[in-house]
Amino acid sequence: MSSKKNKFSKKDKLFMEIALDLARSREGLTGTNPSVGCVIVKNNNIISIGQTSYNGRPHAEFNAIKNCNTKLDGAKMYVTLEPCSHHGVTPPCTNEIIKSKISDVVYAIEDTDKRVRKKSFKILKSHKINVSIGLLKDKVKKFYNPYFFNRKNKIPFITGKIAISKNKLIYSKFKTKITNQYSDKFTHLLRYKNDSIITSSKTVNIDDPKLNCRIKGFEKFSPVRIILDKNLSLNKNTYIFKSANKKNTIIFYNKANNTIVSMFKKKKIKLIKTKLKNSKYLDLKQIIKKLYSLGFRNTLVEGGDLLTTNLLKDKIFNEFYLFKSQKKLPTNSYFVKFNGLKVLNKNYPLRQNLNSSYGKDTITFYNKSHV
Repeated sequence: MSSKKNKFSKKDKLFMEIALDLARSREGLTGTNPSVGCVIVKNNNIISIGQTSYNGRPHAEFNAIKNCNTKLDGAKMYVTLEPCSHHGVTPPCTNEIIKSKISDVVYAIEDTDKRVRKKSFKILKSHKINVSIGLLKDKVKKFYNPYFFNRKNKIPFITGKIAISKNKLIYSKFKTKITNQYSDKFTHLLRYKNDSIITSSKTVNIDDPKLNCRIKGFEKFSPVRIILDKNLSLNKNTYIFKSANKKNTIIFYNKANNTIVSMFKKKKIKLIKTKLKNSKYLDLKQIIKKLYSLGFRNTLVEGGDLLTTNLLKDKIFNEFYLFKSQKKLPTNSYFVKFNGLKVLNKNYPLRQNLNSSYGKDTITFYNKSHV
């Protein structure tokens, strides 16, 4: 029997929890495809697992079936998202499931992709495979919010992050370090989970950041650097410029003389000419749409006061992390204050304190309804 109203056992829930953990571990690393987790069970024992591959292919179900070294007839598959049923770059996962002789398929939620939605149920049922839907539905749906947002709006899911001192500064000339080592690790985790990271040339010129993931073993998952640089004023002595190449750096600009453009092109940096908004700033909404067309789905913004505050005002962030240190930074030299706190609290009323494991730093997570 199969029904959307099935009552699931504790073991069913455990197997789907494992599938969800597998999906979470690839979050942000599967290109334009959603990260999916899959568990195959026989006689109440796990016999294989699978995840969506890095960059999106092969899919989790295909990997779980191919990873298994025992016969799958009579086995039960748990998968976080409705298996694909359309021919794309790879054959449909429903074909692999049917060929494997798996007898039961349980998936948490239906796909939002029109090529797949509700079709897999009919295809699998027509081959006498029992199908159940809805196990851990709410929990899994929350995980796929960014994917659903991508599909609906055709733009990346945008996460913002900024660190401020006790006296609300984000920079002071003689003491640039604000947060502690625990907050730093959390920042690198955010970079790991996003395929791109936006900042401005002004921030790069002041801070000389690396914008990479420095968690041991995950350095290769550093996001692509997206630099907003209206007149190509990026300092040539910064780490970003020196380490830039066509794969790791994209610069959006509006106008620059041919000599400067040639210098950037010699570095093989991807340059994208962009219109201005109100004849003053690069058009951020157009830039975000362009990032989606380039294949980016999860974008982190680590900007300065102006960029961050403007994005907050326009409610472009889907999520936002405010790191607050107990340190006071000196104000007797050049310093930069964060002016976006009021608009952050106004436009992002849903918040959660994440300070339990971060020493004296406070990390506040803000979000909004985005699907």
